[in-house]
Amino acid sequence: MPEGHTIHRIAKDHSPLLTGRPVAVSSPQGRFAADAALVDGQTLERIEAYGKHLFYWWSSGRVGHVHLGLFGKYRVHRGPGAVAPQGEVRMRLRTDLATIDLAGPTDCAIGTPDDRDAIVARLGPDPLRRDAKPAEALQRMARSKQPIGALLLDQKVMAGVGNAYRAEVLFVNAIHPLRPAADLSDAEREAVWATVVAMLRKGVKDNRIITIDRKEFPVPKGAPRRGDGTYVYFRDTCLRCGTPTGRLTLAGRDCYYCPACQPG
Repeated sequence: MPEGHTIHRIAKDHSPLLTGRPVAVSSPQGRFAADAALVDGQTLERIEAYGKHLFYWWSSGRVGHVHLGLFGKYRVHRGPGAVAPQGEVRMRLRTDLATIDLAGPTDCAIGTPDDRDAIVARLGPDPLRRDAKPAEALQRMARSKQPIGALLLDQKVMAGVGNAYRAEVLFVNAIHPLRPAADLSDAEREAVWATVVAMLRKGVKDNRIITIDRKEFPVPKGAPRRGDGTYVYFRDTCLRCGTPTGRLTLAGRDCYYCPACQPG
């Protein structure tokens, strides 16, 4: 599932191609056809990213919502020419600059600002947003006896953190994934938030997950593979000390950690 940096990067990259101009909205697959008709031909005012959610604000006042989930993916075709759909395209957005196809999302719907607000109300602060309130995330961590490795995947605590960043944030701060969140010191919880912010911002800039310090280790060139730019995530051994990485199932996902660098 894409993490928060990917969603913010999508909003950033797609906005110049879609916003401020009429958009032809359709559903080649057919499953989104009724909703597409509600906004077809309207002007898209802005694309908003919040955690792992995208919101499309239309000139009529309607708001579209997309959650990519595990299998959702966008395909961008630049230029005004017609492009044949590839695969099962749920939503097609077409302007004079590009055609953007969406396939396989968990959710894709047209609603209202109230619908958008209801979704956001269920989420914790998004570390990538200027309006984020870190105190809310810190307070939720301070009150929870759950393992910090599980809590970081709870979108009600912090919106946008996924499996890779969870592992890397805890590694960088030498925190064992099983430590109860409430047992962390205030300084440790603040460091977790600050590290999440820094890593997600870097992810938006790089358009990939690179959490290692380039001064400490070189980033491999060529096509990125999982584990190339991380200390412990998706690695057999810790990049820093060479100890075999451990794995714990937390919040239904494998959480990677280094037994030596993150003692329990």
